[in-house]
Order: sequence, then C-alpha cells, then structure tokens
Amino acid sequence: MDYIVEIPGARLDQYLTACTIDYSRARLQQLIKDGEVKVNGRPAKASYKVESGDVISLNEPAPTIPLDVTAEDIPLDILYQDTDLVVLNKPVGLVVHPAAGHHSGTLVNALLHHVSDLSGIGGELRPGIVHRLDKDTSGLMLVAKNDIAHRALAEMIEKREVIREYRALAWGNFDEDTFTVDAPLGRHQHDRQRMAVLAGENVTARRRHAVTHFTVAARGTHVTELYAKLDTGRTHQIRVHLHYIGHPVVGDPLYMSHLARQLYPLLNSMETAAIAALPGQALHACRLSFPHPRTGEIMRYEVAPPATYMRTYEALIKSNGTSG
Repeated sequence: MDYIVEIPGARLDQYLTACTIDYSRARLQQLIKDGEVKVNGRPAKASYKVESGDVISLNEPAPTIPLDVTAEDIPLDILYQDTDLVVLNKPVGLVVHPAAGHHSGTLVNALLHHVSDLSGIGGELRPGIVHRLDKDTSGLMLVAKNDIAHRALAEMIEKREVIREYRALAWGNFDEDTFTVDAPLGRHQHDRQRMAVLAGENVTARRRHAVTHFTVAARGTHVTELYAKLDTGRTHQIRVHLHYIGHPVVGDPLYMSHLARQLYPLLNSMETAAIAALPGQALHACRLSFPHPRTGEIMRYEVAPPATYMRTYEALIKSNGTSG
C-alpha cells in the first residue's frame, strides 16, 4: 500500500500510525526496522521526517495462518468464479479475516473451504483478499485466486479503475440531489477504533486525502437513501464522511450525531422496530465494476441489499418518501 505525503514534518512511524487503524505504532516500527517500509523506493528509519510528495510504500509480510484458523463450511454467495478471481456477495455480520477475537467464522475461513486455489492459500492470514468491507457492511467483494491477479487487482484499486458504489440510509434530509465530501481522514485522536476528519494545521501531517461522491436515491421524512461512490478507499470512509456532515448512517454504532438523536424520537413504532432489527449500519456495497486482470473485459455486478436493510428502507422511505 502506498501513501503520498501531503504535509511534511512528522516522523515516519507517527505519520503511518495516523494513516491507518490496522496497525499499532509498535507494529509499524517493527515493519520499518525489518525494511518493509520504503520512502521513495528506499528503506528509511522510523525517525525520518517525511517531506511533501514522499511516496511511502508499506508491505505487510504474509503472516502464517494460526493453527486454529481452519477451513469452515460457511455458506458463501459466489456470483462469479474463474481461474483468476472470485466475486462474492458478503453477508452482513461476517468478519472478513481472522484477527484477535475472530480466529473462526470469518470470510477467510469460508474461502479456505469453498475455493481451493486462492492467492497465497495456506501461507497468508488473508488469502486472496484484495479489499475489505466492515463486518456489518454487506455487499460485493473481489477475491484473487493467484498472485498475478492479486497484484493486478490491487493496482487497479490504487489507480481507481475498480468502481465501487454503495447504498446507504442516512439520517436527515439534503437540499441537493448530488454533492461531494472532500475531507481528509486519519485515526481518531482518542479512540483507536474510529477514524475522523482531520482539519487544522496541528493534524495536517496525520491525514490522508479522501473524497466521496453522493447522489440522493430516495427521500423519506426523516431518512434519505444515498448512492455513494468512492474516489478513494479509506477505512470507514463513507461512514465518517456522513458523520462529518451531520448525517450519519442509520444504525451505525460507531458514528452517531446530534441529528440522529434528535430525529429518532419522532419515528413511529414500525420505523423504530425496523431500525432495532438492523445488525449494524445500513450500508451496502451494491455495484462493482473492474477490468478483468487477464482479459481486460469490463466486469459489472449489482446486488440488492439484505432483508434487514430493505425492511428499514420500506419503513422509513418507501412508505412515506419520494424518489431522489
């Protein structure tokens, strides 16, 4: 993964710690020490002060699968499969890869059972995983079945050749039919599990460029359905951008706002019951398109949201809303 420094001055380890919630500072310092982090193609020390325009490349060595991470017969909705890749519809509630507290019951466990020729299978903790979805975000995902396809797909994502669109239910109403949120993201100052929009000179060295394009799909009295298209793919990007503008995703347990707390008491019993039944945020990766890494053919997929999302949509928008 590459990071382009926009604002200079921070230590290399501090800059990377602020850019991601996936690694602790201690882990990043070890990767730097092991030569897995390069600045402009060359190894650098943790104390290196980043400069504007520096390209930081982070390579996470393939960890071995712990002995208790095994193939599991977990149902998967596989939409397409060939010798290079898999396209699947991830259900809500499924963790993508093993981690602390989740050594079983993950998408990786399921893939180890259903797909015999994953990229790096048997040697990586995240075999074939090209990009991720949060546990409670459902929808389309790409999985690589060989190393060549894996590298090609990862490069396409970096170059924005992989188009990912989402459906989201957001609190409140919007004056415009289309709008863009261009706000840099970084790790939350006080909560490692959260990301936040970082503004101001004191955080410029810790933030990463992030852009999301939104289109109103349907309007309800208190909730709006949006299509969200990513220009960049930062952790929790859609959720944080909507929280930042005061319209968080319905059911999001991590990012709430004053508006959501203000509107919730105005809902009727059917609407509150639908929200209560949501297992997490009402966010679904509905569309995916990309050039096939071997043939160049444009592959396009679209899947409807899960039943819990649709019941909430029908209760809060379809029964009393209008098209966007």
